[in-house]
Amino acid sequence: MKQKPFLYILIVLIALTLLSAIVSNSQITYASQLIMILSALKFLAVAFYFMELRHANVFWKVLLIACLTIFISLVLII
Repeated sequence: MKQKPFLYILIVLIALTLLSAIVSNSQITYASQLIMILSALKFLAVAFYFMELRHANVFWKVLLIACLTIFISLVLII
């Protein structure tokens, strides 16, 4: 198991979390949408790198992205 890609993904996850915290404390008009997009990116990073979905069948990748897209769309609509 190579440790470098996991370290880079961990740094990206920490940076996205800090960016989410900064956006939540700002007065940006579309802060909730931006936070949802950042959380989706974090979810995909964890799923593909730490849950090893990058080696899975294409069906599972498409299903995961479709479910995530539907979920975030429903949350943003409501």
